[in-house]
Amino acid sequence: MNDSAHLSSQFDEDLSRLRTHVLQMGGLVETQVSAAIDAYSTGEVSSVKHIVETDRRINDLEIAIDDDCAHIIAKRQPAASDLRLVFGISKIVTDLERAGDEAKKIAKGVRRIYEAGQVPSQFGIGVRHIAEAALHMVRDALDAFARLDVEQAHRVINADANVDVEFKSIVRQLITHMMEDPRTITTSIDIIWIARAVERIGDHAKNIAEHVVFIVEGRDIRHPPKEQKA
Repeated sequence: MNDSAHLSSQFDEDLSRLRTHVLQMGGLVETQVSAAIDAYSTGEVSSVKHIVETDRRINDLEIAIDDDCAHIIAKRQPAASDLRLVFGISKIVTDLERAGDEAKKIAKGVRRIYEAGQVPSQFGIGVRHIAEAALHMVRDALDAFARLDVEQAHRVINADANVDVEFKSIVRQLITHMMEDPRTITTSIDIIWIARAVERIGDHAKNIAEHVVFIVEGRDIRHPPKEQKA
């Protein structure tokens, strides 16, 4: 193997390792979100501590991946599609880290509700449903990244609108609860913050999907011209 081929092989290994680490980080975020949703439904507030601890691992992975991206750019000087992949990964890990933060917010909100002697399900609000939808978006966005599948990425982007609609519906219902019974205000506000965190997780999944489109096609679709917006 000549020097050029050897360097190319090493570069491919660097990129492969980078993608593997992103998917590892994504798996941790998925676990975070799923555990937070389960805590909301079951009241197992003991899981909150584990969710917080896992968040530290996610933060550490973000730092390590960012360092790897900087190293690859400085040492390998990638061109064209490889450079887009590295830049795209740098943005994806930021969204993953923020999604992990939102999962931590959900867990802490759940702890406050149950420690106050309340049960979220008594409000009849569809937080579990919107949370499952957001979790599916995260999984599908990571799958789109793993396979660099633009069609899958667009499905994730389109799914975000439904999560936004459900979030607004939940807020309207909780405002009605608070107006009808002021004793529910504290818990209702906690549930609104939880639903807001879920909605933000959906936003981060959408962002990841948009980064996948950028990696594959070189198009930044995050801010389309006004005439293209629905």
